[in-house]
Amino acid sequence: MITRITGTLVSASPLQAVIETGGLAYEVLIPVTTAERLPPAGQQARLHTLVVYREDSQTMYGFASEAERDFFRLLVEKVSGIGPKTALSIFSKLSLPVLQGAIASGDVALLAKCPGIGKKTAERLVIELRDKLGATVAVAAPAGAGESPAPADNKVRDAVMALVALGYKAADADKSVRQAWVALGPTATTEALIKKALG
Repeated sequence: MITRITGTLVSASPLQAVIETGGLAYEVLIPVTTAERLPPAGQQARLHTLVVYREDSQTMYGFASEAERDFFRLLVEKVSGIGPKTALSIFSKLSLPVLQGAIASGDVALLAKCPGIGKKTAERLVIELRDKLGATVAVAAPAGAGESPAPADNKVRDAVMALVALGYKAADADKSVRQAWVALGPTATTEALIKKALG
């Protein structure tokens, strides 16, 4: 089982990265939330991976942190009706802290806005994963350098909730706060994240 890959980032798009290591180049499918944190092409990158084997294929999925990878695995293995493609689209729409918050609070409406997820699947996500959240919460690590916000870190979630209170859609607020976090770094306060996201 390949659980991590570190090497030179050859190329990246919002849903795919190619990393060269040991003379081999690996194609890794990634969510947008991971693509946002990759370094420029030519620099060292690290992805935490999960390889899914099928009769006719093998696909490697990569994430910026172990926590994201482990939660992706949980989605795929524990929620009926959610395969890797759907789970990847969920991670592309919502960051891990917001996704876990939506499941914990039973926010079916937000979950149902993810591509490939209807109301019934969103309800199933809440029912099947709410009690498993504690086991998957861990500090998130970076894709390239620096640190990533921990899923338990309330700064990111509080900033998103503040933007929602100001009228932003939850998914848009989440994206703006993620971009603010990338720009400001892990020491940013909630207030700084909100200000940057609004700017």
